[in-house]
Amino acid sequence: MEGFQASASESSSATDQEFHLIANRVARLVETARRELGRDQKAAKASLVTASHILQAEIERCSGANGPSRGGLAAWQILRVRAYIDENLHCSIHIQDLSAIARRSPAHFSRKFKLAVGESPHAYVVRRRLEKACHLMITGAASLSEIALSVGFSDQSHLCRLFRRVFGQSPANWRRERETPDRSPQGPAWPRISHQQSAR
Repeated sequence: MEGFQASASESSSATDQEFHLIANRVARLVETARRELGRDQKAAKASLVTASHILQAEIERCSGANGPSRGGLAAWQILRVRAYIDENLHCSIHIQDLSAIARRSPAHFSRKFKLAVGESPHAYVVRRRLEKACHLMITGAASLSEIALSVGFSDQSHLCRLFRRVFGQSPANWRRERETPDRSPQGPAWPRISHQQSAR
């Protein structure tokens, strides 16, 4: 009986700790949105969308809506992994971190993620980084080297190599084509990259 009580207490403590981590992450995102609302509405919206994804994932998980979705991962697992990726594009993202978020082994998670999303975790992360780089290139004046580092590429050449593979041209040319002489951005702020493009 004592062992059961200790186990229940440890489980409750782990749940409380997880709740606080999630609550703190959502609070930071909402605060970022509040701070950016007057300056950068796109950044504010992106923060609110990520916070919404996290909350929705928690609601679905806590309400028991955690049965397998297409490919064997639950909706809350996919939502939480996507939210984590979007929030951490600027730093290294390891398969061990993603599989821990989904509470699966790395091998099982990688296989099921590809079935559910249509591309490997690595390809998905690369695609999201390229999409964020496109967004930054036409909504700000940061240099390509700064953008490369801010979205998690090792350097500018790493960004250029992957960008050219997907878009067939250099980031500099792509950026120039979408700017007017006064540097006002033209076209969509965050182009979508197909699975086939990012996986090549």
